[in-house]
Amino acid sequence: QVQLVESGGGLVQAGGSLRLSCAASGSFFSANAMAWYRQAPGKQRQLVAGIGRDGSTNYADSVKGRFTISRDNTKNTVNLQMNSLNPEDTAVYYCNAEVIHRFLGPKYNYWGQGTQVTVSS
Repeated sequence: QVQLVESGGGLVQAGGSLRLSCAASGSFFSANAMAWYRQAPGKQRQLVAGIGRDGSTNYADSVKGRFTISRDNTKNTVNLQMNSLNPEDTAVYYCNAEVIHRFLGPKYNYWGQGTQVTVSS
């Protein structure tokens, strides 16, 4: 079993910054791709940013230049630095990890419980 625990959400004024963190724990061989998603009320969950084990990254167009994703493979953690936040960034943010439980084994997706980010205007 794998647990993803997020932290760092909260309330911030427009133009401010927040840093989200996610730690993966449990029994697994390796965490491959890790990512942050978000879901605003009444909307579908969408990818915010992803990062491969090799450090390659991809971002949603709406956050490019404002958000930075990073990871520490030794600690199985992924972070999301969010700058220049605006009210449209308000959502529940979810950590996602693609994990294998043995060498060359099948991939499994796990989700964190979500952390609320609210940006006031």
